[in-house]
Amino acid sequence: MSCVAVIGGGLAGCECSLALARAGVAVRLFEMKPGRYSEAHGSPNLAELVCSNSLRSEEPSTGVGLLKEEMRALGSLVLAAADATRVPAGKALAVDRDLFSAEVTRVIEGEPNITLERREVGSLDDPALAGADAVVVAAGPLASTALAEDLARTVGGERLYFYDAIAPIVAADSLDMDMVFAGSRYRPEDLDYLNCPLNEAQYKGFVAALLAADKVPPRDFEKEFHFEGCLPVEEMAERGEMTLAFGPLKPVGLTDPRTGERPFAVVQLRAENRAGTAFNLVGFQTKLTHPEQKRVFRLIPGLERAEFLRLGSIHRNTYVDAPRVLTPELELRARPGVFLAGQITGVEGYLESAACGLWLGLHLAGNLGHGPQVGLPPRETALGGLLGHLQTPPVKRFQPSNVHFGLMPGLEVKAKKAVRKELYAERGRIHFAAWLAQTGLPPKERA
Repeated sequence: MSCVAVIGGGLAGCECSLALARAGVAVRLFEMKPGRYSEAHGSPNLAELVCSNSLRSEEPSTGVGLLKEEMRALGSLVLAAADATRVPAGKALAVDRDLFSAEVTRVIEGEPNITLERREVGSLDDPALAGADAVVVAAGPLASTALAEDLARTVGGERLYFYDAIAPIVAADSLDMDMVFAGSRYRPEDLDYLNCPLNEAQYKGFVAALLAADKVPPRDFEKEFHFEGCLPVEEMAERGEMTLAFGPLKPVGLTDPRTGERPFAVVQLRAENRAGTAFNLVGFQTKLTHPEQKRVFRLIPGLERAEFLRLGSIHRNTYVDAPRVLTPELELRARPGVFLAGQITGVEGYLESAACGLWLGLHLAGNLGHGPQVGLPPRETALGGLLGHLQTPPVKRFQPSNVHFGLMPGLEVKAKKAVRKELYAERGRIHFAAWLAQTGLPPKERA
């Protein structure tokens, strides 16, 4: 039986491992927890979600919605677990993060072809990897220092990185429910979000306090690079006084039932668990110091007495210059037989990382003679566009990317802006169905 070693039990590593195991490949999955934790992790379970509990939009005319369709057709573990542990979130797919990681862990531990080894792998030359037909590094953006440094030595050149920040979580019973109201921006009938309304004076006072608050500085030897899709809330505020009011605090589609009018700005809270006892501050990823987070965020109406179950934090995310160091099949050019999967490749986001690992598992299984040959999907598909991003030389500096229609070839027909997304999505479905039929992979039932 063929054997593959997978380093990292996050979303990409678990997807890759299960895809290989279901094809009949023996997998040794290495996870350093609970013996060692990164600065952002705290649970011993696999597939721990550290930034947000949201897997983003389920709308079929969005890039991430289309990616979900494709992943379900390929038998995604992450989406099956998400569907089983979801919490209300309007158009988005959000999960109870503890139940989610427990479900992924249960499935992985119950798979007979996977041996889960709880130990750190700090080098590509670790003796534990000897004898594997292939090695997959899916250690995530928070790979251990030893492994990240060994990878940097292997690929050569400047190690790339950017900073990522996570949002605070507050206890539901600490909210002022006389001030907070339920409602969704784009579905008035949905009550999946809680909303903290601000008038103009409150909003401007909050922005001023945010800008003046103390922040956690970067380490001396590191320069800051933030991913545009996940900017700290205070950095967004630095771009202009009204930036937040037109961004995560926009009041579009919301009416304060106390006044019957649209607020000047709104801070939205999203459920963290099924019990509805904890809520995440949507869009409030932050690098403020912990005392400043408590002081400044309690200026938001409804959060004056908020109990913070988790405060926001900042951490380094590591990724490689994929177009330079990886083949289109995600194999290290400098180290044949070693593959990368997930965020360390330069894809950004939970679903994108999982999709990357899922595809690589199917691809490696076929290459090892366990199932059909699975090549790269067409770039017209969400998965193909995402993987294609890792092959595209940048104009300046390679940057991580979420999935979006801009990664795909342009439409060959003229269309109004209102229908362009639907056309991209429909074209993607046609190309994905043709590719799936050509590979010989049986489409899975929707979870």
